[in-house]
Amino acid sequence: MELEPGSIVEAKVTGITKFGAFVSLPEGKSGLVHISELANTYVSDVSEYVSVGDTVRVFVLGATAEGKINLSIKRALPRPEHSAPPKPRCEQKTKIEPEDNIQPKESRTSGNDSFEDKLKKFMRESDSRIADNRMYSEHRQRSRRR
Repeated sequence: MELEPGSIVEAKVTGITKFGAFVSLPEGKSGLVHISELANTYVSDVSEYVSVGDTVRVFVLGATAEGKINLSIKRALPRPEHSAPPKPRCEQKTKIEPEDNIQPKESRTSGNDSFEDKLKKFMRESDSRIADNRMYSEHRQRSRRR
């Protein structure tokens, strides 16, 4: 039986490393299941999912020119069914409450300000902060010269 990409075969785990598990395939061949191909969840320790001597079903991803066979356990598993599709991260909004010590209450913008008004207010605050930083750095330079 020739191992073709896309086929599913039974294999026996022969070794475990920090980056994956080596398995013995039919016809005396061996292959590697990379840690990222072990399960549908994040895997930090390979030995939590497989042990030496376990028989597992593997999906043949392909082979390299050097004869290395790349395998996947998670692709051989039935796809997990979700009750609802996951929401994109951009739709999940979290409300962040401003802290009083971040900016003065007077400088907070109301929802009725136009974009231009908000931009002008931001530019004024920014210029003020830049001027404060320059004054502070000039003061430090003058005190070093003495």
